[in-house]
Amino acid sequence: MDERMKVFDEKMTKTFNNLLSEFGSIRAGRANPHVLDRIMVDYYGTPTPIQQVGNVNVPEPRMIQIQPWDGSMLKAIVKAIQVSDLGINPTNDGKVIRLIFPELTEERRKDLVKEVKKKGEGAKVAVRNIRRDANDAFKKLKGTEVSEDKIKELETAMQKLTDKYIKDIDGAVEEKSKEIMTV
Repeated sequence: MDERMKVFDEKMTKTFNNLLSEFGSIRAGRANPHVLDRIMVDYYGTPTPIQQVGNVNVPEPRMIQIQPWDGSMLKAIVKAIQVSDLGINPTNDGKVIRLIFPELTEERRKDLVKEVKKKGEGAKVAVRNIRRDANDAFKKLKGTEVSEDKIKELETAMQKLTDKYIKDIDGAVEEKSKEIMTV
């Protein structure tokens, strides 16, 4: 791959990986520990991810269990989950916190699929913007030691790269939508 294309390829890769991590935080009726990724708990004055203050596991398909390493953190973790946008009320027995995920209604599933498609569209727009930036950068090479044929070659390669990422994004959206609609 041409050195000038690597920068834009890396940007597109970051866009795609960002989309996948956003998809990981969308709950699809099954318990997925990644829904906790963005929730921070106050650990002695420092915002810390829940995974770093306790053991997080999924004992059942619709339950996440959090066992804090420090018992005094129990209340802080419960509070962090309650104020988050997770929409689940945690229960605890003094040692372990349990998050029970309710079955999603058909309407909620459709709303989640719309959200997934919207995020996918946003990622595709970002990829197209990267392509536009790349093509602008290639056009600026006119009049330099780079031949017009080489510039055309770069633009064609950029279009192929864009098409590949758009296809990958569509595949990821399709897969996540299927996962959400599966009861």
